[in-house]
Amino acid sequence: MLRNINLALYVGPVVPLRVSQEVIESLTDVQVNTSSTGPAAFELKFTLSNRASLVQTLFLLSGGGVPPLIRIVVAVVVSGAVEVLIDGVVTKTQLAPDTGGGGTMLTVLGEDLSHVMDSVDFSGLFVYPACPPEARVALILLRYAILGIIPLIIPSVMLDIPLPTERIPSHVGTDLAYMKLLAGIVGYVFVIEPGPIVGTSVAYWGPMIRLSPPQPALNVDMDAETNVESISCSFDANRQKMPIILIQNQLTGLPIPIPIPAVNPLSPPLALVPPLPKSFPIAADTAHRSFIEATLLGLAAAANSSQATTATGALDVLRYGQVLKPRRLVGLRGIGDAFDGLYYVDMVTHSIKRGEYKQSFTLKRNGLISTLRRIPT
Repeated sequence: MLRNINLALYVGPVVPLRVSQEVIESLTDVQVNTSSTGPAAFELKFTLSNRASLVQTLFLLSGGGVPPLIRIVVAVVVSGAVEVLIDGVVTKTQLAPDTGGGGTMLTVLGEDLSHVMDSVDFSGLFVYPACPPEARVALILLRYAILGIIPLIIPSVMLDIPLPTERIPSHVGTDLAYMKLLAGIVGYVFVIEPGPIVGTSVAYWGPMIRLSPPQPALNVDMDAETNVESISCSFDANRQKMPIILIQNQLTGLPIPIPIPAVNPLSPPLALVPPLPKSFPIAADTAHRSFIEATLLGLAAAANSSQATTATGALDVLRYGQVLKPRRLVGLRGIGDAFDGLYYVDMVTHSIKRGEYKQSFTLKRNGLISTLRRIPT
């Protein structure tokens, strides 16, 4: 069990710098929401006094005008190791003046660095002759190197290099929208993960991978080893779907339907008993694609619909011993044979107050009864 956890806050227009002790003392509440696919968001609450006028001035400027961008990094120091919870920008500030001696409350809200990529529409301003999708993503991310964003791009098995004599791809929408569009074409995802060190983030463009070394197990009703405060599990038998892709026959021109099971080496089954498919939707926009490209889209749709088992709960980080991270595997013990086993951490919310660090979480997997006889601790 940990004895203490230290919070670190960094603020700056482009390069965030560690704030003074005065700012840390006025910080009363921190909340950070992260998920496996969407952008992360944060909310910071400060109690202001006359001595904290510097804090008020700094964050009110972030509502627009000067400087145009305020960057914030929230990190925690656990057992000497720095864990970056979010690296983002301020999008909104709220000020509630003191009316009864409790101090003025300043609330600062923001999103991760993907918000910066979604601010300007570059439609038609950039063209990408003879560039496959992964090359276009790499060129786009170069514009954000000044923010410490490190690209992690997994090339698609479907190498699509358009001939300049036939077509030249052009930019569509904002940078974020275009990279997500390119990811969706091949069944990929685009997410930004903060860290591993303060001031850097990893921009991942690639397949949804539900594989990792398991984190320390979440223990329920196990006496001294219990590290979960509350948890509930559910099984949705109606969630399972088997998408059908359409491949056009080159001789007859007729579409051939091909069902795609939820079998993916990057998202292996974590449970022995998945639900039977209840619906067989036809994957849109696959008839005119190649077999490989249509299969990738079908596999991505099948993997997303197969997460029929969900566990939601809360834990105390001081008791758990480390920060529970999203987009990784974790073991769950003490619920019963049906729900024990490995899960994919789909969503985590960090709630930090003075002397308290809680996390709520959402775990997912494909069904009931673990594929492992022994759960890693």
